[in-house]
Amino acid sequence: MRFKASIQNITTFTKFTASLNSLGPLAWVKLSDDQVCFTIIPEQGTQVWAVLSIDTIFETYTVQSAANNVINLEVPLTSLNRALKSALNATSAQIRLTKKDNLPLLALTIVTASNSNSHAAFPTNGGNNGDDGLRQTPLDGSLGGGNRETIVTQEVPVRVLAPDTVAGLHEPQCREPDVHIILPPLMQLKSISDRFTKLALAGTKAGAGSAASRTRLEMAANMHGCLRMSIRTDAMSISSVWTDLNNPELDPNQVAGGNIGIAEHPSTRMKLLGTADGRSEEGWATVRIDGRDWGKVMSVGRLGGRVIACFCHEHALILYVYLPSDNGEDESVLTYYVSSYSA
Repeated sequence: MRFKASIQNITTFTKFTASLNSLGPLAWVKLSDDQVCFTIIPEQGTQVWAVLSIDTIFETYTVQSAANNVINLEVPLTSLNRALKSALNATSAQIRLTKKDNLPLLALTIVTASNSNSHAAFPTNGGNNGDDGLRQTPLDGSLGGGNRETIVTQEVPVRVLAPDTVAGLHEPQCREPDVHIILPPLMQLKSISDRFTKLALAGTKAGAGSAASRTRLEMAANMHGCLRMSIRTDAMSISSVWTDLNNPELDPNQVAGGNIGIAEHPSTRMKLLGTADGRSEEGWATVRIDGRDWGKVMSVGRLGGRVIACFCHEHALILYVYLPSDNGEDESVLTYYVSSYSA
């Protein structure tokens, strides 16, 4: 079993793991010949199924195993993200699967160049520094002249998962969406949803009622480019509405039945209802989600990229986050499954 790769987009990798870490402490990471998959399946809250093309993050990449060159790992996201943060100013970084004291770990080797008069920014005690098993081993090498090369290895303990352990894990099954719409910038949505949630929580502290019921956001959209975010409590009712958003056209090659399937698709029927100004109450698909969980989901907005939201009325909200790539193609997609509360 062998995995080794050089990281070319350390900033993207760091932001990506930070956004996942906000939703759960552990990730199932599946390494294969053509892609890397990160999956978060918490006991409660949003599931994430992320499929990354190799060149989204890595430059050189090798994976070998007896199981068709597939390696499954359980990775602590906090430790991985902390290790990656220390590599943000590196001249190069490599990651590999290895063992220490017969325990598997991901070793992140970071190379930085600095003036010989400056001090390394890394701890040099070789201990775990309280970082959930994260270990650091510094090494120094000379580059000649007045510069010094510093090599630091960050060790992140992992667990290797047998193929039969993950064989039963599959993405949630959802019916065809009633509405699909391209969202405005996620950081804009996050700012507003966080404000709504804080207002609701403040109202809860001042009056009666459970916090859980007071922080549920209502998200709704129609097939005329309208999106609405609302929150209601006994003390207030506030909402924000976006118009002139884009409802992407369905691809006949991606819909069962081709053009006939599109004609019978729920979103096609919903397009016959509602209006572009959003004033009509017809044609809206609605979900109710936890405001705090939604704020964590929105943290993926730091990666940029296009986001398509699929609304299954009163059932679920599915987000497809397409990461920008160097060649301009949408090769990597993060899929978020957010269940709806009942009314």
